[in-house]
Amino acid sequence: MRGLEDSTDVLIRVGQSAGERVRHGLDAFLNFAARDNVLEVALGLIIANAFTKVVTSFVSDIALPVVSLLPFLNRNMDQKFAVLSQGPHYDPEKGYNTVKQARDDGALVLAWGGFVENMLNFLGVSLTLFAVAHLYMLVSHNKIIKPTVRCRYCKKYISVEVASRCLNCSSWQDGREDLPKDANDREDEYSL
Repeated sequence: MRGLEDSTDVLIRVGQSAGERVRHGLDAFLNFAARDNVLEVALGLIIANAFTKVVTSFVSDIALPVVSLLPFLNRNMDQKFAVLSQGPHYDPEKGYNTVKQARDDGALVLAWGGFVENMLNFLGVSLTLFAVAHLYMLVSHNKIIKPTVRCRYCKKYISVEVASRCLNCSSWQDGREDLPKDANDREDEYSL
């Protein structure tokens, strides 16, 4: 059967072509995923997530309960709130005991205690990661925290190491562009 053999050859060629495309795509993905930068970013995200959990636990389970013992707070920080607009079932004698109770009633709530807790978590995570970065720099002598300065002209930040010329606007940072040009300098320019 002549038609059957032709269709079989076409199917084999299509299958081989699809297999080559899959192998090519897999190789491209592995080349991308196995790069140093991608692996470093992934490792950094995992470590940052772990630090975030530890610091969040420290702030909410250890630090804030101690702060909540202060006489003027008398409850957990995450339960400190102000009712801006009362809900339909608001009882003036009882009020709302929790943020959830107020929100479930439809009240407009300013949950400032939760905001303070999140700010303390952020500061704790930031300071912890900054300390780990400095510790890493002391041990490995690699500079991962690089000081920067502002360009005099475009006001963008540039590294101190390359601060003689801005990478963004290509202006010299030593002020040579601000100096008036002499007639001698113009002659030297044209003689080149």
